[in-house]
Amino acid sequence: MRIQGILGAVIMAAGGLCPLIRVPIMGNWNYFDIDQTLATVFYCLVTIALIGALLQKAGLIRFAGWAGIGLVIITLAGVYFKSHDYFSFVHFKKIINFAAGMVKYKWGWLVIFAGTLCLISVRKPKIFNTEQAPVI
Repeated sequence: MRIQGILGAVIMAAGGLCPLIRVPIMGNWNYFDIDQTLATVFYCLVTIALIGALLQKAGLIRFAGWAGIGLVIITLAGVYFKSHDYFSFVHFKKIINFAAGMVKYKWGWLVIFAGTLCLISVRKPKIFNTEQAPVI
């Protein structure tokens, strides 16, 4: 449980630094380039997952994984709506969709989802009873 939690948190942290979206002319953006508040919340969740792994609290690790998935979905929706809203001054739908379509999602999202999948699949270790019950 401890190794899986630490591994999931490290993969999740690395995914936040990977390129998440590609904006024309500006280049690749990671979580800090998209929004610093979301990046701070994201890395707080990574820290919660690490603390849960070190304290061997499976519930805390799974919470950090599910919250990470929720935050990523909110971020993806925010990027989608912001890219479509950014070009709203243009009065032609085809041009808006073309301009918003130039913002491309990159492979960093898959790394984050791999880390969260590792976190949400953590289970408590089974404790086996080594003592035999007396036979009557």
